Amino acid sequence: MDTYLLIVLGGAAVAGFVQGLSGFAFALASLSIWAWAVDPALAAPMAVFGSLAGQLVTLPLVGRHFNIRATLPFVIGGIIGVPLGIWLLSVFDPLGFKLALGIFLLLYCPAMLFVPHDFRLTIGGKWADGVSGWLGGILGGLGGMAGPVPTLWCTLRGMDKETQRGIMQGFNISMHVTTLTGYFLAGSIITGETLRHFGLVAVALVIPCLFGATLFKRLGTRAFRRVVLMLLFLSGLVLTASSLQTLLL
Repeated sequence: MDTYLLIVLGGAAVAGFVQGLSGFAFALASLSIWAWAVDPALAAPMAVFGSLAGQLVTLPLVGRHFNIRATLPFVIGGIIGVPLGIWLLSVFDPLGFKLALGIFLLLYCPAMLFVPHDFRLTIGGKWADGVSGWLGGILGGLGGMAGPVPTLWCTLRGMDKETQRGIMQGFNISMHVTTLTGYFLAGSIITGETLRHFGLVAVALVIPCLFGATLFKRLGTRAFRRVVLMLLFLSGLVLTASSLQTLLL
């Protein structure tokens, strides 16, 4: 097995486990590994496809938590945001935005670990859910990173792990389908080579994703909250480091 193939399969497997456990972060986990060898123009649709495949694979285990009424504001906002993200992908260097998000996560997530576990943010209501979904949709269109902002918002809302997982499952599936549809309509993003890589990603992620989802079912809400915040912190670390590396070259 050559190094390139090992990086593609290994990135998909690691990201599949992370997504199965947390319900998000496939793109951030996979891109941190694929960045060593995979062309960014190819890696972005691979991350979106892998995120969607991982969500669908875990549906039999965690899909019963889906709540359409709670999820709808996130989805509506996200669908509005995805086209903007896809447009930004073609005309805008997203490094500055990724760097800002990374620094925010690095500062915010450790602080949240010291906040009492019963803390709940009650302001905003459904419109705030929609705004977090809109921001997630923009990031999803940029590169499959739809999950971090809505996940952080759900954590601030003090949701139990089942409610949060149900919302994020429905939201992420909707965002990834919307983003892939936009990629196909764009015409030049999805190629034959991209589809071949989709097959590799699908094969590599199934078992790790199911294993992660099984562990999720054994976590309590407090433990799940810590896992989510630590993964968001690592996401911020990856975003910041990769953005700075590119900007300083």
